[in-house]
Amino acid sequence: MAKFELKLPKMGESVAEATVTNWLKEVGDTIELDEPVVEIATDKVDSEVPSEVSGILIEKFYEADDVVKVGETLAIIEIEGDDALSESDFEPEPSSESNTKQTEETETGEVEEAEALVNKAMDTASKSSISNSEDRFYSPLVKNIAQQEGISQEELDTVDGTGLEGRVTKDDILAYVESRKSGKKSEAKQPEQPKTESRPAAQSQATPVSVNGGDEIIEMSRMGKMIAKHMVASVQTSAHVQSFIEVDVTAIVKWRERVKNEFQKREGEKLTYTPIFMEAVAKAIRDFPMINISVDGDRVIKRKNINLGMAAALPDGNLIVPVIRNADQLNLVGMAKAVNDLAGRARAGKLKPDDTQGGTYTVTNVGTFGSVMGTPIINQPQVGILALGAIRKVPAVIETPEGDFIGIRHKMFLSHSYDHRVVNGALGGQFVQRVAQYLEDWDSDRQI
Repeated sequence: MAKFELKLPKMGESVAEATVTNWLKEVGDTIELDEPVVEIATDKVDSEVPSEVSGILIEKFYEADDVVKVGETLAIIEIEGDDALSESDFEPEPSSESNTKQTEETETGEVEEAEALVNKAMDTASKSSISNSEDRFYSPLVKNIAQQEGISQEELDTVDGTGLEGRVTKDDILAYVESRKSGKKSEAKQPEQPKTESRPAAQSQATPVSVNGGDEIIEMSRMGKMIAKHMVASVQTSAHVQSFIEVDVTAIVKWRERVKNEFQKREGEKLTYTPIFMEAVAKAIRDFPMINISVDGDRVIKRKNINLGMAAALPDGNLIVPVIRNADQLNLVGMAKAVNDLAGRARAGKLKPDDTQGGTYTVTNVGTFGSVMGTPIINQPQVGILALGAIRKVPAVIETPEGDFIGIRHKMFLSHSYDHRVVNGALGGQFVQRVAQYLEDWDSDRQI
């Protein structure tokens, strides 16, 4: 019998690791080709890892809440064949960065101590007293090293993490232990002081909440916690300013009513308002490229590609932002197909991690829920987000060569939130005004 290594696959350019959330198969279970084996979560989306072979699961290397790097072995599946691999061939491989670092350390004789510490921690039989903090996750390895070295929960919470979202990695805890032994403990803790002081008021000065007998306590989902943290961080990072403009979309409403049936018959896709609005936004960004930027410290990064994020609903009611890449290069048919594909896969929970990466500007449709306008929070590290309000029939003054008169028009509000650190009021207002112009100048005779 041969053995197959099930590895964590590549999930996008910026995704380097994922957290194991749930094993769908246990040791001894039979696995079919393409059958999901384990559920994982990145900082953007949840997904499943399917098996590339049929066989029997004989070993798992990680448990729930463990963090796994891309390319590392998750489990071993026994398959038909004669090329059995040795036990040592199945150990998860360390990252190339770790390999390089260990090679350099071996030359100086320092790696032996680090490896001994890791092995000692991994062999610890007793359960670690260290737990995950309210806003920090610790892998079992980090917890065991901390316990073995006598590091308290409070002390561990001050260790500076270099991993994803400030997570403490193995190298971080080993470096801290080394500095602790050399008497540099206070220096190692110093960088964390500003971070502790700058925590949101909701965390550092939270008002105690009383719970009555009839109240129901509902735990936040993992996705909900991540969204909450992301929103608070965005408000702390960007100086949010809003500009609002009312748009007459009567021409678009009438045009869509006229062509939507033909469009669906020909393309097999529904024609909603969203791709029309996305097309206008992409054109406006091309006219005002300084909306398509990110802030990196004291530098501004001007993005080459226009990748539009589109807020979409997940099955659990949370929102996610899949990305339409190179949106300015799509015609209306291509935009409609992209919008429908991402929205459909979001509703079905079938988005892949790469679908949410690389956005440069975001659009959210608050009008779906009847809201006339909204003040959306910027999706970091972008500097702007546009909210589409509900389309309403309203009485309006119509100007004609023969004079003004009152008529019924279809109107909506556009709400533009932008980062006032780098986008001033003129640019923010001109951009949303240009989006409105593209919508109001819609060609009623346009062919699909």
